Amino acid sequence: MPAMNTRKVSSDRIKMKIRKGDTVQIISGKEKGKTGEVLQTLPYENRVVVKGLNQRTKHVKPSQEGESGRIETNEASLHASNVMIYSTKQKVASKVEMFIDKDGSKKRRLKKTGELID
Repeated sequence: MPAMNTRKVSSDRIKMKIRKGDTVQIISGKEKGKTGEVLQTLPYENRVVVKGLNQRTKHVKPSQEGESGRIETNEASLHASNVMIYSTKQKVASKVEMFIDKDGSKKRRLKKTGELID
């Protein structure tokens, strides 16, 4: 019997403060201190995929005759608790706070610097 992926996936969508396109810094694990852009968010798993970080290699067998095998590398997901939004201007990682602007729209800003994210 093949090995199954045992990662627990919730039936509920987790509200995430990190979005696709944000610059984040990894705060724990083997890639600690590195920064990159979020390529994808996985809200049901509370995970994010960061460009160029947490690389995994996969050895792929040839599928047809005459074809050679290859080694593929791609980004694996990280848990959202292991990343923080990073300010490229101030060079600091910070928590995110949601606030309502004067015109009534909901916006995100960094708690440390007060910088608007979007």
